[in-house]
Order: sequence, then structure tokens, then C-alpha cells
Amino acid sequence: MEWKYEDLLELEPYSLEKKEKQELFGRRLLYLSKWHYQSCTAYRRIVDALGTNPEQLDMYEAIPFLPVRLFKELDLRSVPEEEIVKTMTSSGTTGQRVSKIYVDRKTAAYQQKTLVKLVSSFTGGSRMPMIIIDSPSVIKDRISFSARGAGILGFSIFGRDKIYALDDDMKLNVEGVTTFLEKHKGERIFLFGFTFMIWQHFYKELLRLKRKGIFLDLSNGILIHGGGWKKLKDEAVSQKEFYGRLQKVGGLKEIHDYYGMVEQTGCIYMQCEHGHFHASIFSDVIIRKPVDFSVCGIGEKGIIQVLSAIPESYPGHSLLTEDEGILLGEDDCPCGRKGKYFSVIGRLKNTEIRGCSDTYAAKY
Repeated sequence: MEWKYEDLLELEPYSLEKKEKQELFGRRLLYLSKWHYQSCTAYRRIVDALGTNPEQLDMYEAIPFLPVRLFKELDLRSVPEEEIVKTMTSSGTTGQRVSKIYVDRKTAAYQQKTLVKLVSSFTGGSRMPMIIIDSPSVIKDRISFSARGAGILGFSIFGRDKIYALDDDMKLNVEGVTTFLEKHKGERIFLFGFTFMIWQHFYKELLRLKRKGIFLDLSNGILIHGGGWKKLKDEAVSQKEFYGRLQKVGGLKEIHDYYGMVEQTGCIYMQCEHGHFHASIFSDVIIRKPVDFSVCGIGEKGIIQVLSAIPESYPGHSLLTEDEGILLGEDDCPCGRKGKYFSVIGRLKNTEIRGCSDTYAAKY
């Protein structure tokens, strides 16, 4: 029996313990495996080549995973072309091929509703005045979305009276942001951006202004950011230092990173107050050993596999990333959220730069 995604949306995102989640999430994943096997020729050929029969799968750890790189090489689609309402592309440096993700109306709705459930559990239910730490030119094409543009548009649903902090030359609009903060003084402010851009074009400019005696008060703000850390690690800037410096120059105290990718839009892994990324009831992670792809135990380093209950228009429900991570635990994070929690170490060696933040940094 299909377990409908709408049923999953009725539940709180971090409310299921291991046994119940495995049953409900697993049922949805097995349904998606059969659906994509029947509906996507390329996926069926891959599964057949692996010698797997989707009808005989009994646990989602056994579902075949696709390397994320395959979306650069193949058109993977499980619905007729005329049903596609938008095509999203991954971040990439000049010369790189980009992934193409084909999204129909149903999958797009699931993506948005899931993101709302996940993020609002951290930010609260009401929309806030919003500062987007990017330039408005990123979202000009509404049919073919870049990962960066898709991220901005996705998170914009949590904001009202939105302002872009940067102009098209990536310069801070000091006057505009100052006026915005005065207008919303005393209100909770939502800030969103990608890690390297926040550092390079927002933090450094706030630091310069503070040295001149100009302080932009962001103490009522909550910042959510993502897109990779590679460039900042290259510059020897740790996450702890990044957060500490933002607090010093703007008073920002509430900051959450997230882990996610365009191949599984909507199903992001939010970082809790203890610095752990969390799988929700809509997603899961499995850490696999590089030698034989067997499952790692808690505390073992391996390759991150991500699973999502969302995608129906393309076979993106079980993917092997090019990132290393460590499973830290399950159902027992000090923050109180149920489900697996993990850390991300970084990119595997000799893989392409992918994240919105890191690809921008490479071009920059």
C-alpha cells in the first residue's frame, strides 16, 4: 500500500523515533523505488544492471543509490516532459557540467510544504521582515532555476517586506539595509544567504563600517545559511569563528547552517543549537564505507548517502553524495529532536566543487 506524502506532512518534522520512522519513511521509499523503476527507463536500466528487484526490497537501506554525478550525465525523469514546470540546475564552476532536476507541479508543492515544516520548526510560524544576503539578479529566470536562485526563492516564503542586502555588483546596500533595520526596529528579522557571500560581502563590510563607528544592529536576527564551507576552511575560518565574528560586528546570536542539495530540494538537514545536522521524518542519512559501501556505525567516517521521501518527478529519493560525514547518534541529541544527527567533514578528495557558496567562491 502506498503511504501518501500528505500523511507525512501532518506530523511534526522531528517527532518519530527509530522504529516508527523506519516503518513509515521506509514504506514511502519503497513505493518511490517501484514508481521510478516503472516510470524512468534510465533508472530501470541502472537497477536491472545492479541485479535488484524493487518488488523484493524490504528495507530502505537496500534501495539502490544513484551517485549525484549521474544527474550531470543523464536526463532522469519519471513523468512526461509536458508535466515539468521547472528545471533546476546545480551550482558549478565555469566548464563544469551541471545537474538537471526536472520538477512537476506535485513534486514542487511537496518541496515547498516540506521546507515550510522544517524551517518554521526553528523560526516559528510567522513570517518576518527578511534580509537576503545576495543580489536580486540571481532569481531573474523563473523557469530554469540555479541552485542558488532556488534556495533564495525557497527561503523567501518565510519573509515579508524583503530586501536584498547586495546590489548586482555584490556591494552592500548600506543605506537600504540601515533604513530597513530602522523601519523594523524591535522586530525579529530573518536573514538568509550562502556562507562565502555572507563572509566576503556582508561580514567584511559590517566590520569596515563598525571600525568607522557605524553599527548595524542585527541582535534580533535569525540567520540561516548554507552552500558549503570549502573556501572558508581554505582561509582557516572555522564555523565557531564565523559565528563569533558575526555576533561581534552585528550582534547576531541565532545562526543555523543547513546541509542540502538541489537534487533533493526541500529536504534540507537543519543544524541545531548543538551544531548537529538533523534528518527529519522526510529524510534520512546513511554513512557508507568507501571500500565496499557497507553501512558505517556511529562515530565512523564515510560517504554520506541521503534519502528523501519527496521526489516523484525524478528518481532522486536515494543518492550517494560526494561528501564525507560522521553519524553522531540517533534519537538522543541534547536538543531533543528525534532522528539521526550527523556532522559533515567536507568534500571527498578529487571531486568537483558543488555547493552554491563554494562554486561562487571559486569564481570569485
